[in-house]
Amino acid sequence: VSQQLKEEIRRGFARLEDPLAGLLAMLESSGDWKGKGHSLGYCITTELQLWIKTHPAVPQSATKLKKLQARVLGMLSQCPANLLDPLISIYQLHTADRNCLLEHVSHLYLQGNYKEAAILSIKLKLQPDQDVEKMCTPLLLQDKANLVEDYVAEYPELQSKLLQTLDKWCDPSFNIRDIPRPYQGLSRYKPEKFNRRVLSKLVFRLLERFSIDPALCPNVINQRHLRTLNYLFYKRFVEKTMTEENWADHIQSTVGENRWLQGQLVQSLLRHCDARGAARWAQHCRVPPEMLPRAMAEELQKLHIQDRVEEATKADNYEASKKKDYYQIPISRENIHFLQTWEETLQCWEKVLQPGQVVGVDMEWKPSFGMVGKPRVALLQLALKDEVFLLDLPQLLKQAEAEGEKEKLPHFIQMLYSDTAITKLGYGMSGDLSSLAATCSLLKDKEKQMQGVVDLLAVDKQVDGLSPEHSHEERGVRQPEKGLSLLVQHVLGKPLDKTEQLSNWEKRPLREEQILYAASDAYCLLEIYERLCEDPGSFGLGSDLTDSLVEKQSKKPRAKKQLNKQEAPSPSGQECQGPRTEPSGPPAPISPREFSVICDNMLQGLGRYLRCLGVDVRLLDNEDDHRKAAEIARQEGRVILTSGLPYQTLRSQVGEGRCFSVNCSKKAKEQALQVLKHFNVQVSLSDIFSRCQ
Repeated sequence: VSQQLKEEIRRGFARLEDPLAGLLAMLESSGDWKGKGHSLGYCITTELQLWIKTHPAVPQSATKLKKLQARVLGMLSQCPANLLDPLISIYQLHTADRNCLLEHVSHLYLQGNYKEAAILSIKLKLQPDQDVEKMCTPLLLQDKANLVEDYVAEYPELQSKLLQTLDKWCDPSFNIRDIPRPYQGLSRYKPEKFNRRVLSKLVFRLLERFSIDPALCPNVINQRHLRTLNYLFYKRFVEKTMTEENWADHIQSTVGENRWLQGQLVQSLLRHCDARGAARWAQHCRVPPEMLPRAMAEELQKLHIQDRVEEATKADNYEASKKKDYYQIPISRENIHFLQTWEETLQCWEKVLQPGQVVGVDMEWKPSFGMVGKPRVALLQLALKDEVFLLDLPQLLKQAEAEGEKEKLPHFIQMLYSDTAITKLGYGMSGDLSSLAATCSLLKDKEKQMQGVVDLLAVDKQVDGLSPEHSHEERGVRQPEKGLSLLVQHVLGKPLDKTEQLSNWEKRPLREEQILYAASDAYCLLEIYERLCEDPGSFGLGSDLTDSLVEKQSKKPRAKKQLNKQEAPSPSGQECQGPRTEPSGPPAPISPREFSVICDNMLQGLGRYLRCLGVDVRLLDNEDDHRKAAEIARQEGRVILTSGLPYQTLRSQVGEGRCFSVNCSKKAKEQALQVLKHFNVQVSLSDIFSRCQ
């Protein structure tokens, strides 16, 4: 707004006998203020708000102010959101009769204006006098969960009531279809977004946001534990990728003393084991004998008589040949050290913090199986050429706190990650560091200061497929390798054995299998890096591998929400076409209108951002096969923008330089800048929003 207009508005107020009544008369007679954005009505209203502070108005009589407030209330449900606060402030609606305000909101609600009623209630702080279930139900039916969160944000009592309501709806015996019935004809009703799965996610979000005890929502928690139970049975008895000890640890911590879950456990045992095996596991998990079916109870008696427990399931077929089939750490067991005291850890630091050192870094935490909260690191692994150190973080942090030296661990981590003379190797390092920050708050934002790091996740997708000299025999029926295990298989010839990956890493003492797994996970990074540096060409990498991999000053990457680091996406942010050749110079500059792309379905955010900049964009739908991108690119002369594994397939189906791999660890804006820079697309002001309706 120009200064001249502002001054004119202020002079107008000064000439009015009653500026408050004058503003209302103007707004009521003009439809301009109802539009979005900064209309003239908005400018005049906000100027009056500022003018009142410097020009105390003639005191309004209570009756006159009450009449003005009544007129303003009639306008609030129609006015844009940016006018609410100025009008509430100017007409002192917080001082208005509370019953009148509640009556007005109730009128809006009865008219079906649920969103407007909720927003006005929040602005006027009316929630304590309202029924939280009544106010929030239609909002949830309209998929307005964010507004529901804001509605209860400042009121712990309402948060608890809302959570109890949601938990009641998530009870399997509750008929959730009864809820929409009183709201027949509800506008913007989204039935596909109103189900137990969506509501359950909302419950966990609210529990985490407001730091509420999950015990308040037993139905949702039980259902989540039941899904965990089913997942564990699948991993153990169908996929057969979880060891017996590992499985038993998780089953016990999931079921605990919960009678309902114990009943579910018994049913699952009978589905997957014979009566004898089921009885053995029921005993192991301390299921009360009175909960067991007759056949299981009889088998339990036999187990007591024998006074020993036999194996309920046959040993996995691959156990005996594990050494033949999987990557084995090449150092002896005595060179793998489990550290629980600071005296031992200081000796470890002296070896790790040596100039020129190459360190493989990995971390383990107890799987959350979708429960509330970020994972806390239970084990930090540091691998050197001749030995591996496993740091018991919970114990070390506890000891440091008891000694009043909380900064010990952050100090070491900062020294390690900021030293350019030490090469740090990892796989999905941003996810590891964000979990480390959740474990130790003093480490927050340390990932911004990383230097001299090599994230092999970024190399993963550049490595060409298995060449004949790296091939190995098929090992029977087993899940396909992925993530780090697949990279180890490609580069070193054998995959990692991941059966201990989902272990309970917080339980002490660690089992021998866990210690070997943790050490192998960190040490294999050293061997991969050494092999790639020795012979990058045979893996489809350029000869400048070392220079291109070591990040001199890394930017903060997106922290990945992940249960399983193996399933993280593979960012690359560059076009990888076998061995690299020297570039012939940047392409000629083009305008966004001359640049046509097809975005793969995992890059829809990037596609929308580029379209806002004037680029000719087509987007694959979620259900489309990646190969459709190549078909469209050939037919319409478009460049393919993709990421991860589809890049390897798609680049061979279009001309050279017509397929680009985007760094999927970055946000849409950063991805767009990366694409524009690579293709030398010059954006002008007239291009922005030129394709938007």
